[in-house]
Amino acid sequence: MKPKLALAATLLCLAGVPALAGKAPPAAPTAVATSTAAPDAAPAPRPLTAEERAEADRMDPLARAAFWAHAVDNDPRDTQAGVKLAKALRELSRTDEAQTAADRVLVMAPDDFEALLESARDHIAAGQGFFAIEPAQRAAALAPRDWRPQSLLGIALEQAQRDPEALAAHQKALALAPGNAAALSNLAMYQAAHGQAAEAESLLRRAVMAPGATVQERQNLALILGLEGKTAESEALERQDLPPAEVANNLAYLRPADDGAAQRSWSSVQSAR
Repeated sequence: MKPKLALAATLLCLAGVPALAGKAPPAAPTAVATSTAAPDAAPAPRPLTAEERAEADRMDPLARAAFWAHAVDNDPRDTQAGVKLAKALRELSRTDEAQTAADRVLVMAPDDFEALLESARDHIAAGQGFFAIEPAQRAAALAPRDWRPQSLLGIALEQAQRDPEALAAHQKALALAPGNAAALSNLAMYQAAHGQAAEAESLLRRAVMAPGATVQERQNLALILGLEGKTAESEALERQDLPPAEVANNLAYLRPADDGAAQRSWSSVQSAR
């Protein structure tokens, strides 16, 4: 946004008037100057407080999207608001809008680490892993000790069908964060998609016991157990987190699942955290 330019003061000088016959010439007119006061500027946007931002993070995705959209409209320079807006839109499956929101932040701040991660996540969520590779690589270069860019890069490379590079990225992510639930789960799902179900199960059992494990790790383990024929344990895990109708749908899928169907599903349940 370009700053308003202050108007330069001007001086309006009237030319002298010739003397009239029989009359003294009038006094020279007084110079009239325009006001030098700048026009009233719009008030600067009030920055959101830490408490307001924390409260917004506790909202559901639809409310968060509305909150952060308003925040971005109020202050387009608030890069954190832009990233949060992109995340909320992604969680609503509005991936095109999420990508636009993340890209808008990167136009202003090309090296914004969180915006690069979010851009990668948005492309992955849209199934466009090829376009997630570049922001994930840039984020990895900015923070080489952070596991998240490597894990995102692994998923992006899988979607781009560059499997050897994907495996290396997943392994690097896990080396950077050995006990991280998401890193364990993502490598496990890569292994499962490549016919290594037993190895995937072992990693997922570690993932569900790791600090920070979520429903996603448990449901990934349930999926692998079901595909291995361990139906009772798979069903028990599903019922911990899912309503009965959804469990029934998942069990119906697992019964006739063949290797091709399983591989198509595995990439979609990896964690883009």
